Amino acid sequence: MTSTRLTTIRDGAPGRRELDRLTALMALMTGDEKHGPAATSTLDALWVLYDRVLRVSPETAASPERDRFLLPKGHGPMAYYAVLAAKGFIDEEVLAGFGAYDSPLGHHPDRVLVPGVEIGSGSLGHGLPLAVGTALGLRAQGLDTPRVWVLIGDAELDEGSNHEAMAFAGPAGLDRLHTLVIDNGSATHGWPGGIASRFEAAGWSAATVDGRDQQALHSAFTAPHPGRPRAVVARVEPKNA
Repeated sequence: MTSTRLTTIRDGAPGRRELDRLTALMALMTGDEKHGPAATSTLDALWVLYDRVLRVSPETAASPERDRFLLPKGHGPMAYYAVLAAKGFIDEEVLAGFGAYDSPLGHHPDRVLVPGVEIGSGSLGHGLPLAVGTALGLRAQGLDTPRVWVLIGDAELDEGSNHEAMAFAGPAGLDRLHTLVIDNGSATHGWPGGIASRFEAAGWSAATVDGRDQQALHSAFTAPHPGRPRAVVARVEPKNA
């Protein structure tokens, strides 16, 4: 398998070269259904996760001890595919066929077609419940090392299923569960006091950071939160989303 290996972003470095390369990989994917804004709003956060936080690689993608990453925000997968290519999960040559009839890279990621993808996604509001179930399943198996990460958009919080999952996860003490919320101001209802306050009220540890600041993202992703699930709200300006 060929892949593009990017230089690891060091603490305090802007990661400009890495982002330029990821943007170039994203440019290989074309078509009317690419949902570019939904993808670019997640690019920094996804890269920091895969480059510096997640304990998973092409070699360990089937290991029971791997970290799990779930992308229910499946209608904007270009950044996800670019990061998977950069990390060697998929060949970058397949990016150009994005969305084609015979391409494994659909407009929604498919777990049986794309190495490293944990769930077939696209239905908004299902990701956080799936992540809660995954964390519970790992706990039931006695697997206390793997962490579960799920990326959702702020508009997905309009779906009631997310709030049921949120309300359950805090009291259940699912401290292996992490939720990344990309907040570009697209939610219909919004939350007085901010999204993070809603998680905190449900017993989560939560923080709000600049979604383009990779060092701030990394610090928020790796902050300790014993006994509680963790939520990181990444604010991205709508004009850049």
